[in-house]
Amino acid sequence: MVKVLIKKLDPAVQLPEYKTSGASGVDLVAFIKESINLKPKTSVLIPTGLSVAFPEDYEIQIRPRSGLAAKNNISVLNTPGTIDSDYRGEIKVIIYNHGNENFSINNGDRIAQMILAPVVKMELEEKNDLPKSIRGKGGFGSTGK
Repeated sequence: MVKVLIKKLDPAVQLPEYKTSGASGVDLVAFIKESINLKPKTSVLIPTGLSVAFPEDYEIQIRPRSGLAAKNNISVLNTPGTIDSDYRGEIKVIIYNHGNENFSINNGDRIAQMILAPVVKMELEEKNDLPKSIRGKGGFGSTGK
């Protein structure tokens, strides 16, 4: 278990919690003064009223909630969103409406999941040539359907 420090930016903010013992992430909720009517094919930045601090070798990922995606075509636009270990500002979530109907977001609505994930840093080594592979330069469907 890794300790994540969490700060409520307002006393009325709901702290996230795991809904079951097997849950990978905690639900984030909207912390907004007025409801937002999200039109089709548009996005909005939703504040959560929370900020966090956690160890340097981790990141927090912000992911869509499967129920919102399946039932309402609502997703996190930059999935997964990344919160770096040195960021101390408010967590905000970019919500996108992929559907054809307006979607209402109200204060306290569960809008996304927050997952803690380890980060492995890369050591980049510049080369003029790379080792050959079976796939080579093929991409975007080059291995079949």
